[in-house]
Amino acid sequence: QVQLVESGGGLVQTGGSLRLSCVASGGTNSRYTMGWFRQAPGKEREFVAAITWSGGRTDYADSVKGRFTISRDNAKNTVYLQMNSLKPEDTAVYYCTAKSSAFYISNWSAYDYRGQGTQVTVSS
Repeated sequence: QVQLVESGGGLVQTGGSLRLSCVASGGTNSRYTMGWFRQAPGKEREFVAAITWSGGRTDYADSVKGRFTISRDNAKNTVYLQMNSLKPEDTAVYYCTAKSSAFYISNWSAYDYRGQGTQVTVSS
């Protein structure tokens, strides 16, 4: 069983930056693909970014390409989401996820583990 704990959320002005972190514990000997999803009030949950175990493949939602960067440090069992040029529409609860395969990485239901989420609020 893998536990995921997100941190780094907060309130930032438009154009600002935040870096989210997600620390994984338990079952971390497996090679997990890690993802970030977000859900804004009244909206459906959406894929943000994902990264395979080796870091050799990353995927991004079109809405964040060029602004967000996902990375990982396997020695620290941590995945990061660097968010730059933030916009009010980026306001959401951001969830960290983990899955054992590198397929369907933009599909929430395909992930085996999910964190509790961290709030990101971008003021205009």
